[in-house]
Amino acid sequence: MAAIHPYEPGKPIEEVQRELGVSEPVKLASNENPIGPSPLAVRAIREALAELNRYPDGGSWALIHKIAARHKVEPNRIFMGSGSCEIINLLAFLFLRPGLNAVSSEHAFVIYQLATAATGGSFKTVPMRGGEVFDLDAIAAAIDNNTRIVFLGNPNNPTGTIYRRAEWKRFLEKVPQRVVIVADEAYFEFVRDAEYPDSLEDHDDRRMLVTLRTFSKIFGLAGLRVGYAVARPDIVSLLNKVRQPFNVTSLGQIAVTAGMDDEEHVRNTLRVNAEGMAYLEGEFKRLGIAYVPSHANFILADVGGGRAVYEKLLRQGVIVRPMDGYGYPRHVRISVGLSEENRKLVAALKKVL
Repeated sequence: MAAIHPYEPGKPIEEVQRELGVSEPVKLASNENPIGPSPLAVRAIREALAELNRYPDGGSWALIHKIAARHKVEPNRIFMGSGSCEIINLLAFLFLRPGLNAVSSEHAFVIYQLATAATGGSFKTVPMRGGEVFDLDAIAAAIDNNTRIVFLGNPNNPTGTIYRRAEWKRFLEKVPQRVVIVADEAYFEFVRDAEYPDSLEDHDDRRMLVTLRTFSKIFGLAGLRVGYAVARPDIVSLLNKVRQPFNVTSLGQIAVTAGMDDEEHVRNTLRVNAEGMAYLEGEFKRLGIAYVPSHANFILADVGGGRAVYEKLLRQGVIVRPMDGYGYPRHVRISVGLSEENRKLVAALKKVL
């Protein structure tokens, strides 16, 4: 356990204000929704505040049934978690132990590795194609007799890249049925590529496929920590046996149930993200900053020295995320913000580079 390094979150705004005396910092570090939470969710929370003396529904019954209806699956195939990270940790707890391993890509979401290490299992990484894209053929080839989980991010955090349908279908045919395939699709709503595979279409009772989704990103509810998994009923049953009681708060359940219907908020989020991404890509080209084209709400930029530029940007009142912990020491990951936030970032980059 001493070898496990804790997850490094994006630096909070309050910490920058306190340590550096910056009055109005801009946070573009944690892939949050810049337009805020769904107004429908906020209204539902306000109406529920008087009931905070009550424990939440431990089975998240109403929310599970609403999600199941939306995906046209049985409710016993839905598991609610305190964000996707709780579910990742529970899956590792259930299926890994010393002597067993999980397989993923280098430069994948670091929680996969941390969850595996906490079980005593080993974590096998496969090089990315071109240093940026999951290589599913190579990942399938890396599976051995001791492999129990494969972790895939689509889009991947922090690269924002995707694997496409033909490669995904080929991968599914290669993976042994005893291996749990975790398709982490936290950012799937932002993808506009016609060849992007929706893993929900490939669920059956042969393979152990787990699709992860979250309400932290496009719905703007990261502070409530609500995510879910779609999986076979036997896997959902196992997850329910090892989760904490009341793992999803009452406000989380209420807000998500309301926010799921806020189509206007989703449309506005997608518009702001598309406009912001186009602006940042154009400015990076003008500044000579190499970047990885992204299908999500963030962009990975090569600024020559990620940690040094991160520190300098902090003093300009802009919070980004250094990526040395992900194997990209030259890069920072930048969340797409509101137009004024994006402009402040570009102005700060011009000063510090």
